[in-house]
Amino acid sequence: MTTTSTLSGTPVVPGAKYGPAVWPAPRPTADTSAGPVPDDERDAEVERYETAATAVAERLRERARVADGVAAEVLSATAGLATDRGLRGTVAKRIRDGSRADVAVADATDEFAAMFKQAGGVMAERVTDLNDLRDRVIAEVQGKEEPGIPSPDEPSILLADDLAPADTAGLDVGKVIALATELGGPTSHTAIIARQMGLPCVVAVDGLGDVASGTHVLVDGMAGEVVVEPDPEAAEARVRESAEAMAAVDSWTGPCQTSDGHAVGLLANVQDGAAATRAAEGVAEGIGLFRTELCFLEVAEEPTVEEQASIYGEVLQAFPDAKVVVRTLDAGSDKPLKFAGLPDEPNPALGVRGLRISEDEPDLLEHQLDGIEAAAEQTGTSPWVMAPMVATVDEARRFAEKVRARGLTPGVMVEIPATALMAEKILAEVEFFSIGTNDLTQYTMAADRMSAELASLTDPWQPAVLDLVAKTAAAGTAQGKSVGVCGEAAADPLLAIVLVGMGIATLSAATAALPAVGAKLASVDLATCQRAAEAALASDSPAEARAAVREVLDG
Repeated sequence: MTTTSTLSGTPVVPGAKYGPAVWPAPRPTADTSAGPVPDDERDAEVERYETAATAVAERLRERARVADGVAAEVLSATAGLATDRGLRGTVAKRIRDGSRADVAVADATDEFAAMFKQAGGVMAERVTDLNDLRDRVIAEVQGKEEPGIPSPDEPSILLADDLAPADTAGLDVGKVIALATELGGPTSHTAIIARQMGLPCVVAVDGLGDVASGTHVLVDGMAGEVVVEPDPEAAEARVRESAEAMAAVDSWTGPCQTSDGHAVGLLANVQDGAAATRAAEGVAEGIGLFRTELCFLEVAEEPTVEEQASIYGEVLQAFPDAKVVVRTLDAGSDKPLKFAGLPDEPNPALGVRGLRISEDEPDLLEHQLDGIEAAAEQTGTSPWVMAPMVATVDEARRFAEKVRARGLTPGVMVEIPATALMAEKILAEVEFFSIGTNDLTQYTMAADRMSAELASLTDPWQPAVLDLVAKTAAAGTAQGKSVGVCGEAAADPLLAIVLVGMGIATLSAATAALPAVGAKLASVDLATCQRAAEAALASDSPAEARAAVREVLDG
């Protein structure tokens, strides 16, 4: 007799799916049994490695070119690791000292991973990407098939200890219908990409490693459960119920408002004109976050004002009569731009990034604002412009002066607890706020969002995070200025109800996530949203907050 068990994790993407479990194939390993490379063959061995690394980088870049949002970002970033001069130089040195290419790649990766972990913060987040790159290059050197996600014969549930973002971004949603991981958190890149793709997903599932391939499981991304060997009829009923709810989502066409007519701006996060055009074809009412730095990850020299204006204009043209929020460069040593002279830092998450770059390189900001102004004039639009990583009133004031001088609307991102705590004074200097809940959560809880051990702390439902969001929203209400959320919290339909109840005016997320948010808000009135917010703020944990909100909705 088969025993049914329920494993609990952190819900990421709603939806229920049932099917056989599959695990990724074992990753390739370096062949340490072979002897050293003869002296006269070492240059050829270095060339063999260089060719392999270049091939892997180009495949990742090609995937990035056809991907959207964060998927494109992480694929490009991983491709950047493949061409990193420091890493490639370390591998080449080991080969010239006698190591074979695959062994040199493995050893150099261990060396860099240790440095990344010691640096902590955002650099520590890159270890998963680094290890994924190692496996792809080793496979290429050994002439084996590129590692990654299996291609099952029937729709299946993907289980993994963790997934490299490059793997998640390349999922075939026709064959992988849901996923669950033993590690990770709700704001990890893998979770964000799963949300962008609309794949039911649960992360940080304790005991998942004991579930064998072929075992039938039910993944419920709303409840945060993985049910092992459930009753088939009960599982199918749960899937049908979920499908009915998703059908209601698919039929929702906007505009975004509660059942009693309270309007909520539903906006899209984009990285270029193509993504903005796709957003305009759906339910998005505008752009809440245009990540401009993603346009320039592979650019060697700073684009001219004219070149920048052309790029920005493509996004503005997609929504000529709607709100478009352009974020100035959010780069740093964790997400470097080749034309920005960024320092090597022991902790990039707390270093020179975002607006702070302009302290040493003021022309970068001036030229970007000139480009945005030119794009606005060419398209006849009025974009809103916000700065990332603002921490003080003075920073907000100086940024706002530059933006207003160009006839644009200034705002700042709320990512740092200091900004939320000083919300009233900082908001007095600008016209709007946009809360980046991913970084706000990470900084508030002092927890790396990629740390499996700290996954419960990087949940945007954490009481401390909700309290800061509520304080920020209250400042907007008091001053009659717009406060939005552009972090991944805005893609959670249940949390969206809470945010609207707090007074959040706009929600901006990946285009694929917007219909579920809009449909959920259409099912409740504003008073219910406000009661849900009160219940969440009175809770002592994320689980208690979710349960309290569901109780309000069921009542």
